[in-house]
Amino acid sequence: MSRSARPHVPMRPLWRCRACGAEWPCQPARLALLVEYRDDRPALLVYLGTLMHEAGEQLAQLNGHARPADLPDRFLSWALPRGRDPEEDPRGSSGLR
Repeated sequence: MSRSARPHVPMRPLWRCRACGAEWPCQPARLALLVEYRDDRPALLVYLGTLMHEAGEQLAQLNGHARPADLPDRFLSWALPRGRDPEEDPRGSSGLR
């Protein structure tokens, strides 16, 4: 009997991967998300932005109300199409904040 691989999903409120323990989204989660959203990158960015907001609130509660500064890099930068400036909004206006 073979065991199925554990999915790389976030363990809230710590925002670490349930499967590997790395900060979520871990590399396997990023790859799975890129595959799942390969035809709709804007939807992936909206989804990740929503999760980033949730993670920020939960991590701030754990860290004495200080939001981790690396959340945009952790949740969004890797998902932008290659060659795009991370400070450039996917819709063409300024800033991803």
